[in-house]
Amino acid sequence: MNDQSLASASRCPIDHQALACAAAPNGCPVSAGGAAFNPFEGAYMQAPAEYLRWAREQEPVFWSPQLGYWVVTRYEDVKAVFRDNILFSPSVALEKITPATPEVAQILEGYGYAMRRTMVNEDEPDHMARRRLLTDAFLPERLMDYEPTVRALARQYMDRFIDQGRADLVAEMFYEIPLNIALKFLGVPDEGAEQLRQFAVAHTLNTWGRPTPQEQLEIADNVGKFWQVAQKILADMMAQPDGEGWMYESIRQHHRHPDIVTASYLQSMMMAILAAAHETTSNATANAFMTLLTHRKAWDSICANPALIPNAVEECLRVAGSIIAWRRMATADTTVGGVAIPQGSKLLLVQASANFDTRHFENPDEVDLYRENAVEHLTFGYGAHQCMGKNIGRMQMRVFLEEFVRRLPHIRLVEGQQFEFLPNTSFRGPAQLWVQWDPAQNPERVRPGAMQEPAPFYIGPPAKDSIARTVVVREKHAEGTDLLRFVLADPEGGTLPAWTAGAHVDLIAGGFRRKYSLCGRADDRHHLQVVVQREAQGRGGSQHFCDHIAAGSTLQLSGPKNLFGLDESARHFVLIAGGIGITPMVAMADRLRRLGKSYELHYAGRSRQHMALLARLEQDHADHLHLYIKADGQRMDLGRLLATVDEGTRVYACGPDRLIAALETLSEQWPANVLHFEHFSAESAVLDPSKEHAFVAQLKDSNVSVTVAADQTLLQALQAAGFDVPCDCGEGLCGTCEVAVVEGEGDHRDKVLTKAERAANRRLMACCSRAAGDKIVLAL
Repeated sequence: MNDQSLASASRCPIDHQALACAAAPNGCPVSAGGAAFNPFEGAYMQAPAEYLRWAREQEPVFWSPQLGYWVVTRYEDVKAVFRDNILFSPSVALEKITPATPEVAQILEGYGYAMRRTMVNEDEPDHMARRRLLTDAFLPERLMDYEPTVRALARQYMDRFIDQGRADLVAEMFYEIPLNIALKFLGVPDEGAEQLRQFAVAHTLNTWGRPTPQEQLEIADNVGKFWQVAQKILADMMAQPDGEGWMYESIRQHHRHPDIVTASYLQSMMMAILAAAHETTSNATANAFMTLLTHRKAWDSICANPALIPNAVEECLRVAGSIIAWRRMATADTTVGGVAIPQGSKLLLVQASANFDTRHFENPDEVDLYRENAVEHLTFGYGAHQCMGKNIGRMQMRVFLEEFVRRLPHIRLVEGQQFEFLPNTSFRGPAQLWVQWDPAQNPERVRPGAMQEPAPFYIGPPAKDSIARTVVVREKHAEGTDLLRFVLADPEGGTLPAWTAGAHVDLIAGGFRRKYSLCGRADDRHHLQVVVQREAQGRGGSQHFCDHIAAGSTLQLSGPKNLFGLDESARHFVLIAGGIGITPMVAMADRLRRLGKSYELHYAGRSRQHMALLARLEQDHADHLHLYIKADGQRMDLGRLLATVDEGTRVYACGPDRLIAALETLSEQWPANVLHFEHFSAESAVLDPSKEHAFVAQLKDSNVSVTVAADQTLLQALQAAGFDVPCDCGEGLCGTCEVAVVEGEGDHRDKVLTKAERAANRRLMACCSRAAGDKIVLAL
């Protein structure tokens, strides 16, 4: 744990030493870090991911005796809990984390407070039955109607302070506009905004905070008043249920389906939605501006290239989302991250920590607007209970950024300000955000009439082609026959993103986009290196890069991204490369040598002239290198060199299909998870509708059915329905778009799954694979 959090813990009145000696519910001792964990202290709110770095690295699932919760901190563990809303019930999501005193209960009872289940904290089958009836208003095409209103409000509010040179953005617009949009979306009158703000703060502290007994009394009074105001609004709406807005639609569904959308549900949802519908967007927007203005290079990048804004929103939601933790309860004995979790245990899932997990995100501590998988953050949750309003929030954040980039690109944070956050487990946003600027430099004064309107708006994941940085070719070297090595750098001499062995980048130029594994030195932050093999019979990309890209040329680069990472815990490594497949193997060999691991590197090629990076390999890895040169009559005997593979061995391979197929056959006799491979080519992924059939994808976790037309990929149909399935290659090579199969046979067309994995039929690559029959059930 960091020094600041330890210092804070030492001042806490709780006896941490005694807690550390206690046992968790599974009988294991409580660690010192677990005993000291206190989400109500300042260090947690200032930087929750940093506060929990120790846990991600040392104890990813730990017991917190102060909370009485298991705390889950790694990406895959958090996602796994969210995915299974039967084993991990959401019923505790709105439970008071600090138990109410008898005096508080009496105050709330006096107001008639009767908060029950909402869509956030109800179990199946009630949850999905209601969600199906009430979800249409959140579809992307419906939300597009609100974009002009958001933009008009943003411009109107900016007009009030644009010539002042200084403003608290939270007070001036980031609170009021999301509240106005939320009320419009709900169909609720917009008077009493300040009172609603006070009520929302009280609701947050009442549910997720740790107020003193005296503070609880005041909070309870506000919560009770909030309940009564919400019930008055609901009663007025129910008296005239023909209005426009989501709550009106909920009321109409109540009259049609009173057993599903019950009166109790409407009463509870009215209060919960008044708080949640705007607080999260307001906080997320303030967090985003705070993040971008703190990392000035990122702010300048979106000013220079507004096309980056959609991905900047996703990266800000990853780095500084407004929802930092959520809760679940285990309904049966189970394990999470290898830790035994008894039935009835409560879990705090810290998405803010998961979003910084190095096992899922490359260089997560950096604010990288070009991060391809930023959209995979868990800030909105995952699965059946993923935030329904996520796209409303994204839309407003994008509009705000577009308008500030146009009108106030020169704003800066006021120096010396201390950001204050409401102490609680789950929601984060600064109470104030002061910025300043020189009004004389406002673009509308300096260049009146020259300001461009924003690009056409859309709702959905960021456009892939917009997530690319400009790089320059510093050097271009021949590595052999039809083999060229490119050394890439930032045009201004800045650093490039960190990367790990097995990572790749996309190079974009001349209308071509191609993936190449990184093969330079991982500790060189100023250069990235790739080798391109010119393929005369290819699709034209490699020819363009080899023939037309020279030293001094600029091109676009996306990544790095690693879908072929090393399992560094193994005892021995066998690296196998065929032809250009040597490029990721070089980086892996470099990493294993640096770690002092046992490894061997086997490299096959037509001739020495057709084998890239030989000089470096013979210089750096001579004692581990085995060459198989066809022109010299040498052949790689896979059966012989892999005869002693055991559970402590990891085999990594990259090369042509025949090499991978032979390894897959051998691996059928090996322990699980020994073989890892990457293809460097794929057949054409172009869809031919005349040869396809339509099918239905039933999404089990969301209880939604999506029809996939013959001229659509599964990925396209899912994204059109508002599901955030990420994609990278679009060709079935990388595995980014993987979805889990629950039922039905898949028509597998990817190059990611092994033969055994295809036969098991538990995973499917949505960009290229389809259902073999008329229906497939997916865990989405």
